[in-house]
Amino acid sequence: MTNQRLLSSLVVLFLMLRGLTSAAQTQAQPATQHAIVVHAAHLLDVRNGRVVSPGEVLVQGDRIVEVGPRVKHPAGAEVIDLGDRTLLPGLIDAHVHLFLHPGAEDLQTVQESVPQRTIQALLAARDDLMAGFTAERDMGTEGAGSADTAVRNAIDEGLVPGPRLRISGNAINILGGHEDAIKFNPEQHVLPNATYANNKNELVSAMRQQFKEGADFIKIYETGPDAVKDGKFSTVYQYTEAELAGAVQEAARVGSRVAVHATGEPGTLFAAQAGVASIDHANQLSDETMRLMREKQIFAVPTFTIFEYFAEHGETPAQAARERGMLDFKTQEFRKQIAAGVPMAVGSDVGPFPHGTQARELVLMVKYGMPPLAVIQADLLNGAKLLGWEGQIGALEAGYLADVIAVSGDPLQDIGVLGNVSFVMKGGVVYKK
Repeated sequence: MTNQRLLSSLVVLFLMLRGLTSAAQTQAQPATQHAIVVHAAHLLDVRNGRVVSPGEVLVQGDRIVEVGPRVKHPAGAEVIDLGDRTLLPGLIDAHVHLFLHPGAEDLQTVQESVPQRTIQALLAARDDLMAGFTAERDMGTEGAGSADTAVRNAIDEGLVPGPRLRISGNAINILGGHEDAIKFNPEQHVLPNATYANNKNELVSAMRQQFKEGADFIKIYETGPDAVKDGKFSTVYQYTEAELAGAVQEAARVGSRVAVHATGEPGTLFAAQAGVASIDHANQLSDETMRLMREKQIFAVPTFTIFEYFAEHGETPAQAARERGMLDFKTQEFRKQIAAGVPMAVGSDVGPFPHGTQARELVLMVKYGMPPLAVIQADLLNGAKLLGWEGQIGALEAGYLADVIAVSGDPLQDIGVLGNVSFVMKGGVVYKK
């Protein structure tokens, strides 16, 4: 590392520590043992799709004890009155990249050291939490190996603030595939942003290494590159159905699951046949793929925000036009998927665009055809299932973890209010008020 880059890393570390000190001190303490009553003018009952007015949540330790218009106020309880706001569960982003930031993605993974990127991941986790995202699924460190294990563990141990995390370590990819370093001088031997596996046996071997290093689930690149020509979408598949099925079986052996980057056919069909947990991006799904996804309850995670961002930030006019065409095709297909009853979860692919801004994903899913309540339920109820925390997060109900946020306005009428979160509690600890 050059002196300039080392100095830059130290400056980032200093800013991180300065910004995290007070929050980290709060987080280092366990959830307060005295009761807390959070009061607001309204409360969103996500499961039943109705607003309760007023709304109160009784919290003891890291759990919700009671929810309703009026809850018990035990002696000595702390009352947090949020006035004319609406309470709802902490948001869930099922597709994030904590180890990426805006800029040339391929270059940052080559030029920035893993320690530097880990520091940036801690900052990203903080920003996401402060934006109201109390649980996330990190879909690959893009060449930083199992460094996300350290980030997750630091958050879980109360050393730094951040969302609850499900992590995948490095994603898995074929030689010359979607995330390989194919734009560089071969003589420089630039490493890929994912782990190589070219067949079923290599997939299993790579997965076992990732589980050893702390991965909660496995992310596999199933398609790429993508193209739209004359309104027709095409993408190259990377693994056969049999290879993916072997990966799904291996994950199930240790009680885990597989998520795939898969934008179109036939890769999306192979993934559905194999029984993956989610098909992320899902630009194109055939009728048979959608039928299997309904039958097996495989979630589509559309990630509109990253497509919009690339369409608005093309390096050249031609690239921007290509990205706009991809987004237009994707939105048309999304409406077909809604009509077909494909299960949906919400993930933004945040990282290449700024962390903490990904509530835009919910707005876009409404814009392109889903009612606000359906999007919120996809985010919270389906997101909890996808992350393996069903019955723990995603609703304000007795016995659930005390992940509570507040916004001004009614998200059932204007889902855009979720982009301005004024109160954040995770596990009974207040991070923003």
